[in-house]
Amino acid sequence: MFDCEGSDHFHDECGIFGVFNHPEAANLTYLGLYSQQHRGQESAGIVSTDGQNFYNHRGMGLVADIFDKSSIKSLKGHSSIGHVRYSTSGESGLRNCQPFSFEYAHGGLALCHNGNIVNAPELRLELEKRGSIFHTTSDTEVVMHLIAKSGEATMKERLASAVRKLAGGFSLLVLVEKRLVGIRDRNGIRPLVLGKLDNSWVLASETCAFDLIGAQFVRDVEPGEMVVIEGDKLESLFPMSSTDPKFCVFEYVYFARPDSTLEGVNVYQARYQIGVELAKESPAEADIVVPVPDSGVPPAMGYAEAAGIPFQMGLIRNHYVGRTFIEPKQSIRNFGVKLKLNPNRNLIRGKRVILVDDSIVRGTTSRKIVEMVRSAGATEIHMRISSPPTKHSCFYGVDTPDEEKLMANRMSIDEMCQAIGADSLAFVSFEGMYRAVGKPRDQHCDACFSGDYPVPIEGTRSPQLSLLKYSNPKHND
Repeated sequence: MFDCEGSDHFHDECGIFGVFNHPEAANLTYLGLYSQQHRGQESAGIVSTDGQNFYNHRGMGLVADIFDKSSIKSLKGHSSIGHVRYSTSGESGLRNCQPFSFEYAHGGLALCHNGNIVNAPELRLELEKRGSIFHTTSDTEVVMHLIAKSGEATMKERLASAVRKLAGGFSLLVLVEKRLVGIRDRNGIRPLVLGKLDNSWVLASETCAFDLIGAQFVRDVEPGEMVVIEGDKLESLFPMSSTDPKFCVFEYVYFARPDSTLEGVNVYQARYQIGVELAKESPAEADIVVPVPDSGVPPAMGYAEAAGIPFQMGLIRNHYVGRTFIEPKQSIRNFGVKLKLNPNRNLIRGKRVILVDDSIVRGTTSRKIVEMVRSAGATEIHMRISSPPTKHSCFYGVDTPDEEKLMANRMSIDEMCQAIGADSLAFVSFEGMYRAVGKPRDQHCDACFSGDYPVPIEGTRSPQLSLLKYSNPKHND
């Protein structure tokens, strides 16, 4: 599925990349961000250091539009970190663009983060009472103040002290003059991977970033782990106690790029196998299987193979649509969907169609797509979804609507089917999804489907925690 008016889809929580001790650090970080552009398209930034000074360049928009040869050349030094960000309809100005950099009693420090710190509002209030002055609406700045106010003697101890106070799902990159540090939340909800490029260490949200720059994947950073890179050495520390792996299963369903491998699972293969499971669980008599591009393609291929029904690209996506466009004065029905998708009428006309997508959020886009396919001449439309029904909001770094706006939270599957205009509707089961992933359910977070939140949010569970409604103006990091 895709974003259109009404924002009828999840948006990912951002992507991060860092490289230590490489002569082309800034250029490699640019490429690392470019390969993770799918994780955030609102803004991007890079901070580098030459061991004495910090240099930064940040901007609104896509990576390729923000950075050019001149800006990359200005990012001096052998180490750097970078960030791509998605923000919601709230504030998305430069002051919230990461990485953040600051000077404090112990020198310079730059920081970027992927995810959401659910206790950030409480921590922020405590810090403000102690005299902290905040310049952004981002929960990332809370981490900066915790580090600066720590009374610990060493940088590692200050970082450890800060992250022990954090609750939520997050991955952090911290750059100081002569060190690069990667930290993953105690449950490993958000991804962070470690790689090697010649004699240099690299860190990223996804392995696809390593492929582009020719780096070798070493391993996933473990839940609760802090890796400290200094000189040619890497030190592994575990400052957070009671680590309990709860990796976000929706990374496999939608967020991650299909060519990435996370927690030992190839994303494309997981999506393909979900389609196989979906075909076994919810068969339908049909003539063709059609994906909703792009995330629906692998599960649709798996479904078609398992069901013995031809796979066809019955919907063609326009990949060159920008974030803004000129709408016609005369109203065009379903304009937002038509701008990005167009049915291949010769394939669809007179056919019984199985339409495969990754999720249904509000349901508005699904209804328009079904209507589009019906108008193209389909005689039957059987909608199949490669995730369980989305009934709950995410509080760990993913932009989701409030629960009452989620179609599956307020309707039965039969009611949803009728609302979107399909002839039948089915979702993959929890069992089918985890069989496809090949790992136990108890090692994953599936709160958006189940409501089982691995990090307690009682007491502060309110719309403010949603990334759609944080600290007015709204934010998403």
